[in-house]
Amino acid sequence: MSELQHPDSRSFELVADVYERARPGYPSEAVDWVAERLDLRPGRTVLDLGAGTGKLTRGLLDTGARVIAVEPGDAMRAELERAAPGAEALRGSAEDIPLRNASVDAIAVGQAFHWFRHDVAIPELHRVLRRGGGVAVLWNSRDPDAALHQEIGKLIEPFIPPDRPDSEEWAQLLEESELFGPLEERRFSFVQELDADMLAERIASVSFVAAAPAAARRELDERLRRVAESLGGRVDFPYLTDAYVSFAV
Repeated sequence: MSELQHPDSRSFELVADVYERARPGYPSEAVDWVAERLDLRPGRTVLDLGAGTGKLTRGLLDTGARVIAVEPGDAMRAELERAAPGAEALRGSAEDIPLRNASVDAIAVGQAFHWFRHDVAIPELHRVLRRGGGVAVLWNSRDPDAALHQEIGKLIEPFIPPDRPDSEEWAQLLEESELFGPLEERRFSFVQELDADMLAERIASVSFVAAAPAAARRELDERLRRVAESLGGRVDFPYLTDAYVSFAV
């Protein structure tokens, strides 16, 4: 694991199997929009950077493009190799991408861009892109207007680090770098249906929850299960997916 990688991101290595079971993929409409903007198709190569367990990798493979999935965490990458065997999985980080200069047509980053050391990573993204290549950044976020998420938000508030920027603030770092052009943005929505076990695991897969003391995590797990049981044992878990695209200049 690169020493440049954000240390908090290492908590995912503790819950790689939970992440794979409980986290959703990305809505097909979001992947289709990214694929259209980045011209993903057979004969093209896309880098899935910070690929995790391959949640975005699987959608990228459906485009027919060659997919190279780079992930620093060994446990996360092992899940990725099982889930998306059609991708070429490599150990590496955004700050030290194990690819040649100008070797990919596009880069996609799902749920990982905020972990990068941006002063180092953004020039690395630019380095491996071919002329005219673009970067897509996607985030699945809990819908803040949903009653369920307002209740969950109260439960996890003590775990949340202070001054946590939102996805748009992170994505803007691309165009602010002068290496990439203006951001294009689209928003999509979808719902994941979860039972009590999966609801507890979904929240357990959040980085700052995974890094919390065991006693606090156990208490949160019990309270989340009670929430699901109070709603009949199954809940609709609404998401918003924000997708951004920016092209190298």
